[in-house]
Formats: sequence, structure tokens, C-alpha cells
Amino acid sequence: MLAREAASKILVIEDDRAIVEGLRAALIAEGFEVESAMDGRKGLECANAGKPDLIVLDLMLPGMSGLEITRKLREDGQKVPIILLTARGGEDDRVLGLELGADDYITKPFSVRELMARVKSVLRRTQTGRANPEIFRFGDVAVDFKRQSVTKNGHAVEVSAREFRILAYFIAHEGTMLSREQLLNDIWGYKVFPTTRTVDNHIARLRKKIEATPDTPRYIRTARGSGYLFDASGSEEGDPD
Repeated sequence: MLAREAASKILVIEDDRAIVEGLRAALIAEGFEVESAMDGRKGLECANAGKPDLIVLDLMLPGMSGLEITRKLREDGQKVPIILLTARGGEDDRVLGLELGADDYITKPFSVRELMARVKSVLRRTQTGRANPEIFRFGDVAVDFKRQSVTKNGHAVEVSAREFRILAYFIAHEGTMLSREQLLNDIWGYKVFPTTRTVDNHIARLRKKIEATPDTPRYIRTARGSGYLFDASGSEEGDPD
């Protein structure tokens, strides 16, 4: 088990006590710290006060639904990764939850082994960059991994949780050709979108925020026919062929 997983704090927001206790025992056995809440409003309070590394969040909760919690956290700028627990057949809720900023979902009933795999996978994706310096600078852009924030010319840049993870992933893989499929699998980690066009759309938005000339990017460069490459030096040689 990776050392960083042993130090991670997991918040479980679920109103079924048996599920909570089962997840608590399994997560503690894997070396995680665990906090839990059994209603939506208390869960939101714990998420804001406890600074968890990941939230396991049931959609159907008393007081405040999982969708409301997800929306509120993202509106408040919280980038904590979220795994949704959803009912079988609730496709609309799953899709809406992902659109609101959740990172993954698992359908009830589920095995503890599968959930552990999802937790570790999401933590690997979202904690990419923690081995990097606390602040990574390229050109006039500064990426603060501790605060999960981005500035350009000293001014704050509004980036979504997903955009920040994409940027952190690029930084961790500087100089490496990354296919659209690799980005989709490692950052999204689910098969909701039928094509990799969603990767292109997110990167286009990110370029508009950090590139001086998004149509001729210097940092997030297109590898024609392959994917993307991050070049922190900002060389002006043009996109790689």
C-alpha cells in the first residue's frame, strides 16, 4: 500500500448504519483515517470542517441529498474528490452527479473490495502532483498544489476541480506524450462519455485560462493524431507532429 494512502482521511456520508460500519472497518484495515456522518447536513459540515482527502457520498440522504452536497461543495470551490453511492437504475442521478463534479460512482449493492479499488484509484488520480514542489511555476502561471489554486500574472484564475486535476496531471507527466484515452481513463476514470471529445473540450477551456494565445498554445501542446504534451519551457517550436 502506498504511504500517502495510509495518511488519507476518508469521510463516509451514508444513512445506513450497517454500510457505514462495514466501510469504516474496511477502510481502517487499509490504513485510512475515517470520519462518518449519517445525514446530509451533518455530512456537509464534516466535509467543510474536517478537510477529508476523499468523500464516499450516498445520494439518498435525510436533510440534504448527495447531489445537493456535491453542488454546494463545488460552488464553494472545494476540490475534494467524491465517490457517489447510487441506486441501481439511477442513471440520471449518476450522470447529474458527475456533471456537478463528482469523480466516480459505484452502484448498490457493491462489494467492499470494489469500493476499496475505486477509493485507491481516485486518490491516485486526484493526488497526482503532491510529490511535486508545493508551487509549480511555468511562464506567468503558478500552480499551488496545497491550495489547489492557479494564478496568472499574479491574478487568480478560476479553474474547475477537473481542470485543476488535468493541469496537475500534465505537470506530473511533463514532456510525456499523453493520449486522449489515457487522460480520460486516469482523470475521469469512468465510461459515461462515448468519445474522448470531452478531453478536448476541457483542455480547450483550460488553454483559454492559462495560455496567452490559446489557438497557438505554448504549454499544453497538441500531438497531432496522438494526444497532448505539456511543455513547461513554453518553447515556440509549435505543436509536435
